[in-house]
Amino acid sequence: MKKKKANTTIISNNKILVVITSLILPLLIIVLWSVGSNHNWFNASIIPTPHKIRIQFVKIVEDGSLIKHIVISFRRVIYGYFLGAVAGIILGILIGLYSRLNQAFIILIGVLRPIPPIACIPLFILAMGIGETSKIALIFVGAFWPCLLNTIAGIHQTDAKLVEVAEIFGKNKLVILKDIILPSALPSIFTGLRLGISTAWSCVVAAEMIASTVGIGYLIMYAREMSKPALLFIGILTIGIIGLIIDLLMQFLQKKVIYWEAGKGGDYGSRN
Repeated sequence: MKKKKANTTIISNNKILVVITSLILPLLIIVLWSVGSNHNWFNASIIPTPHKIRIQFVKIVEDGSLIKHIVISFRRVIYGYFLGAVAGIILGILIGLYSRLNQAFIILIGVLRPIPPIACIPLFILAMGIGETSKIALIFVGAFWPCLLNTIAGIHQTDAKLVEVAEIFGKNKLVILKDIILPSALPSIFTGLRLGISTAWSCVVAAEMIASTVGIGYLIMYAREMSKPALLFIGILTIGIIGLIIDLLMQFLQKKVIYWEAGKGGDYGSRN
């Protein structure tokens, strides 16, 4: 009992140490930024002082505009990401399971995959207009490819010997898929989900910067056009902070779902 309590204390202390260590560099950057701003090391019209950013941040939080932009962008991401992730995982499972389907899609995937989602914005605007549909379509594309490719890779990494043993014991294909193939592929699938949500968040910002009247991307473009560097920095930092929170939530969910991988150490979600 004492040994278990000691181990728990050590783990807790290690987590605290990790948090403290990870905060050192950001705090150091803020301190240097403040010092540099006070000594006019930076161009104030490009890089505002932390004090000005704080004042602008309080202002847009109090008037509710920042929350409005975040909610709109996040709603777009949820719609597009859900559709892209579901489509990518389902198609990835089918392609991974059936070699003929894999051969049929190999050239198409090879041609379309290198195209950046952002390059599709003009096409989507022409086909769907500047409304919500074109933005969700862009997010769909951004989430689709990581989920598709990582799902295929996960299916292909399944130990063939385990599948052969299951077939010898007379297990049907559905049982083999549910009990062997999918559990084996889950780490790669979650890698695709994490990469997909990151790409989806980037895509919504890009779409809003080009054709939108609300959202984080629009906020950044508005700040640039109005020459408001403090507001511009708030928009950029908001993107990064929300992206970090989303990734931490995905890591937490990943460790809960793939509990048999969580004890191996390291960030298994970072595999390519």
